[in-house]
Amino acid sequence: LQDTVLIALDGTWYYSSQKIHCPNCSCLEHKSGDKTYYHSAVTPVIVAPGQEHAIPLRPEFITPQDGHTKQDCEVAAAKRWLEKNATQYAPLKATLLGDDIYAHQPLCRRTLLYGFHFIFVCKPDSHTTLYNWVNLLQRPELGTLKMRVKVGAHFHTYAYRYANGIPLAEGQDALKVNWCELTVADHKNQVIYRNGFVTDFKITDQNVAAIAAAGRARWKIENENNNTLKTKGYHLEHNFGHGKEHLSSLLAAMNILAFLYHTFLSFTDEHYRLIRATLPTRKTFFDDLRALTRYMLFPNWDALMDFMMRGLEIGPYAPSG
Repeated sequence: LQDTVLIALDGTWYYSSQKIHCPNCSCLEHKSGDKTYYHSAVTPVIVAPGQEHAIPLRPEFITPQDGHTKQDCEVAAAKRWLEKNATQYAPLKATLLGDDIYAHQPLCRRTLLYGFHFIFVCKPDSHTTLYNWVNLLQRPELGTLKMRVKVGAHFHTYAYRYANGIPLAEGQDALKVNWCELTVADHKNQVIYRNGFVTDFKITDQNVAAIAAAGRARWKIENENNNTLKTKGYHLEHNFGHGKEHLSSLLAAMNILAFLYHTFLSFTDEHYRLIRATLPTRKTFFDDLRALTRYMLFPNWDALMDFMMRGLEIGPYAPSG
């Protein structure tokens, strides 16, 4: 898609306990009667199809709100994020991406109200009205498109269906959205992916592939962002501490800020990129960084990077010949 910034939204836990809790905790009650207390947040990130990096933005913490008796939830937190950040991102013609729970009529209306576009996953089980309409459509109201895409040594078939002006929910005042579906089959004609999306962009043969690709880019929030924060050395889900009030939220914010800083370095610091490409994993880089700074004092970041390049014999210290 041209002239838009893709911002993917998703919720993630960053603290949980069956004993320790506070008034700001959410609570999950199990069938056994046990309770899990947890803290979570909506973690927006800027993503793009074909780009390996995801840029984290300011999170919105899921926590009880003044004047509300119901437990806070991901959708409510997303609405607050919209309200707080619309003036900053709406002028960029930003497009919000999200999973099926975001394809919710009040949230879609609010997204448009604040000047954003949206592309949200839309599943048949939770959007029966929309899919009942789709099932009644035929050409030309129901557009179709097929293309072959080379993946490795084989070709995959990408089959698209789309329709414009479909009601998202029941009722005469239902929001009209545009819908598309992508089905991917491998070289053996086995379906390996299928998903539907709703958007406010008008869909045509010329842009349906780009819209579906943008919708699929939301998976980067789980892979490049949340999965990295959880499993690649940041340990977002590790219970670093709960504290009496906001300690766990502060630690989560610092964790996300560290990831943002490292992402920024990937774009701007050639020496950092070289060292990261040489070391096998992000965790190895963190371990080396921790060991060096525990026992040695470096006057600045460049001096630390220079020391590491010298030890690894890379960059200006690579053996000649």
